[in-house]
Amino acid sequence: MAILSEDDCRAILKKALSYSKADECEVNLSGSDGGNIRYARNSVSTSGFISQTSMAISSAFGKKLGVVTTNEYDDASIQKAVKLSEELAQLAPENPEYVPFLGPQTYAPANPKMYDKKTAEMTPKQRTDMVEHSLNTAKDNKLTAAGFLQNQGGFSSMMNSHGLFAYNTSSDINFSITMRTQDSLGSGYATRDFEDYNDMDTLKFSQIAAKKATGSIGAKSIEPGKYTVILEPAAAIVLLEQLYGGLDARSADEGRSFLSKAGGGTKLGEKMVDERVNIYSDPLDSRLPNSTWSGDGRPQEKVSWIEKGVIKNLYYSRYWVQKQGVKAIPFPGPVIMEGGDASLEDLIKGTEKGVLVTRLWYIRPVDPQTLLYTGLTRDGTFYIENGEIKYPIKNFRFNESPVIMLNNLDALGKSERTVSDESNQSCLIPPMRIKEFTFTSLSDAV
Repeated sequence: MAILSEDDCRAILKKALSYSKADECEVNLSGSDGGNIRYARNSVSTSGFISQTSMAISSAFGKKLGVVTTNEYDDASIQKAVKLSEELAQLAPENPEYVPFLGPQTYAPANPKMYDKKTAEMTPKQRTDMVEHSLNTAKDNKLTAAGFLQNQGGFSSMMNSHGLFAYNTSSDINFSITMRTQDSLGSGYATRDFEDYNDMDTLKFSQIAAKKATGSIGAKSIEPGKYTVILEPAAAIVLLEQLYGGLDARSADEGRSFLSKAGGGTKLGEKMVDERVNIYSDPLDSRLPNSTWSGDGRPQEKVSWIEKGVIKNLYYSRYWVQKQGVKAIPFPGPVIMEGGDASLEDLIKGTEKGVLVTRLWYIRPVDPQTLLYTGLTRDGTFYIENGEIKYPIKNFRFNESPVIMLNNLDALGKSERTVSDESNQSCLIPPMRIKEFTFTSLSDAV
């Protein structure tokens, strides 16, 4: 099924609601078309096209809710799904935290940068040509490549029995590449995603991965400890997202969060990190466009989360908004962290002694109330001395909190697009030079 227009979605959603006999009903309809190429050992292993849609029908009687999902849209199938959702709702226990569906909302016009028709409709040849650049880079450098390229166009819509309706379209092209030396002891990595496929330079990003792979041959061991580190954006994001993803008002109010105060209260409005840290989300920013409405129907607006190191806002579930009587701020969309004017090379040149980290992975929580996490470096870790990369080093396990990390901030580079390997969430953040970053042990993994 092709990407449905706003009028098509409105017609299907109205039809589904017309069958409802519940106290209230909400229907979500979404779908996407996209193609992909996966390759390993310098040859393509799979290539495909995926077209999918899904409709979720939520029916409520009082505080009892039933949900049914279907991908059949003829009248009989929709009617059957609506009836089943009502039967499930009648069988469900009451949810004491149930909140009725929203009424009509006012949304900002969709960001025009969010959907690119050329990206949504890329041909197999266009994908093949982009992958060819990557494979040629691997072969020219006597490396082994494994990567994944995919593009898609999609739509999302929702309507409920209280008169709410929302619709948007989106596009995305995502690329990740790992290059390994022939003995598998050297490794490099790069990843990017964009809305417009013209921004995706697979040759450039493959060359970055190749340079890291060849440069990481003969890695030396250095002692674990506290080091000045430069975190590239792909490394920094997996820790940073633990911070802004943890700005939940309820867990803070209930004493379960790094934002909770001993004896009650929260740290909202307090300075918690370096004053150079400014983090916000803005669905209308052309560099990182996003939907102007959230999954539960609330409008998404520009929100400052951390301003000059101060926690400015927390996000709320609709239940917690009702309980606390505050402004309904939904979970943040993709975030932007302001940076400086320095390039990654400038940060390296300004480092007397330190470690350059390409990527962090296998991130696991250690202590949620201090936001302490552990994980490993990988795919290119290098020792810096007197402003130059001196030699590759073996990987480390780290124990670090993004709160402590951002209090030990030494310098920021220029913000750039990247994507998290942990959450697959896009962001716009700078490379960061951090003092006193804690490496706890060595790792033999590449």
